[in-house]
Amino acid sequence: MLKVLCVLPVKDSHKQLLTKAACGKCEFIYDEHPSSLDDADIVIGNVPAAMLKDSKVRLLQLNSAGYEAYTAAGVSPKSMHLCNAKGAYGLTVGEHMLALTFALVRKLELYRDKQKAKDWSDCGSVSSVEGATIAVLGMGDIGGEYARKVKALGAKCVIGLRRSNATKPEYLDEQYTMDNLEKVLPRADIVASVLPGGPATAKIFNHERFALMKQGAYFINCGRGSSVDQDALENALQSGHLAAAALDVTSPEPLPKDSKLWDIPNLFITPHVAGNFFLQETFERIIKIAAFNLEALLNGKALKNEILH
Repeated sequence: MLKVLCVLPVKDSHKQLLTKAACGKCEFIYDEHPSSLDDADIVIGNVPAAMLKDSKVRLLQLNSAGYEAYTAAGVSPKSMHLCNAKGAYGLTVGEHMLALTFALVRKLELYRDKQKAKDWSDCGSVSSVEGATIAVLGMGDIGGEYARKVKALGAKCVIGLRRSNATKPEYLDEQYTMDNLEKVLPRADIVASVLPGGPATAKIFNHERFALMKQGAYFINCGRGSSVDQDALENALQSGHLAAAALDVTSPEPLPKDSKLWDIPNLFITPHVAGNFFLQETFERIIKIAAFNLEALLNGKALKNEILH
């Protein structure tokens, strides 16, 4: 009988779903802080990558969309199946991005400062999502959810950029691969990034690319902090080239208290809270993905969201 270690804060309803998926072929261990993976054949939830070395884990089902820590050379057993939680976060991160979008175009971050100062004065003109050109970088589940929402709200042109060619969804007006980024940036009123981490995206938003953006444009990053040269972003905001920006991710995290980013008035920062389990539906989706892959592994079927490593 295979041993399944679940490190997530599950409730009885979740345990029932996982038990049903196992069809009596597994023994479950529920431990949010395991000291080792010695007895685990299947792990549900993110564990420290170092614990995987020399383990016998056959399937690691992550509770995150990100997986970079587990694909580095020598980290995971070659025979281990690695699956992420793609599809669980589109709703919550897409809505967070939408909230940040409205916060920026309506200058809500500045009005929050005025509230603290008891200052009943206005901050001048604002912008609108309706009629805007919005570029979305990263067209997976999250980017797609955001793009669909802004299109429904009346964005004039929604442009999707992705790593490889794919059929253009109906909510996009235009779609390109990432090698067209420099052509798209000067056109966009709002640039929203949900790019993954890794060498290909490291500091992809640098001085040159921020300079390419339209004067008075807005920038949002809910992907990975490593994709942004934070000194370049600071310069673009302080110089007035960008109207405002919002970050849910930084590099490093937590953002150091002495970082200059904290004190930029037109920069809205949230502490990597777009995802996680703050929205209960996100957790429900993660458990459903885990149950699907548990059943698939036990029955020799194709896994969902498998990552090659």
